[in-house]
Amino acid sequence: MAGCVITEECAMAVSADRMWKVACSGEALQKACAAFIDTVEEEGDGSPGSITTLKLSAAAAANAGGSLTRTRVVVRDHAARMLRNEVLEGGKVRAQIKSQVTEVKLEAAGEGGCVATFRVEYEKLQGSGALAPEDQAGLVGAYVGMLKAVEAYLIANPTEYA
Repeated sequence: MAGCVITEECAMAVSADRMWKVACSGEALQKACAAFIDTVEEEGDGSPGSITTLKLSAAAAANAGGSLTRTRVVVRDHAARMLRNEVLEGGKVRAQIKSQVTEVKLEAAGEGGCVATFRVEYEKLQGSGALAPEDQAGLVGAYVGMLKAVEAYLIANPTEYA
């Protein structure tokens, strides 16, 4: 995909294995992010081609610019703890974007922690160049916020997904 790339790294206070277990389960993701995800619907077994639909809470929908997000799995590499999705629908800046792919990679770091590297690749619908800085921040911020919500849930529930 030609276009722009935004990358952000976050140090997480829980293990990559626990974060990965939540990332790979719609049920676990909904539980960990209950404040802003009402339901998660999964079509397929999680392998490439599978579709995930997140139905957002009213408050989250107001911030996200819509009530749902649909993604298609492009790569799910359990050994490398890397998930790459094509965004099919959803998001405030979607009207400005021709295509969008997200990637999260979780790597062990320190005692019981990990580093989550989040990457968004996008191509604008019209023109070239990057989205406005505030739109880029919003694009990445929602995904990082979800990772932080999962982290907070796992810290508060140390025996879940262990």
